[in-house]
Amino acid sequence: MATNEENDTVLVRKEQKEAVKPPPMFQVLLLNDDYTPMEFVVAIIQEYFNKDRETATQIMLKVHRDGKGMCGVYPKDIASTKVELVLTHARKAGHPLQCVMEEA
Repeated sequence: MATNEENDTVLVRKEQKEAVKPPPMFQVLLLNDDYTPMEFVVAIIQEYFNKDRETATQIMLKVHRDGKGMCGVYPKDIASTKVELVLTHARKAGHPLQCVMEEA
């Protein structure tokens, strides 16, 4: 608080509370192709998305049937890192597997 000596007025500064929004979240998706082996896709899901074998298999089957499957939802930087890791691993193994992210 500050005092204005001429008028003996007390000035009170009001604090404005800003609404803090959580960061946007992004889905990480695997896209189907006709060349990447199903077993490789299951292994990728287990390794990079920490899914058990049964869950990874279900996600792989969704990718196979529907053309894409969601592996997880993450903040932007984490989603981006996971996409890059999956793409790098797939390319090194000689597979054209596609991994993308989109805002949830």
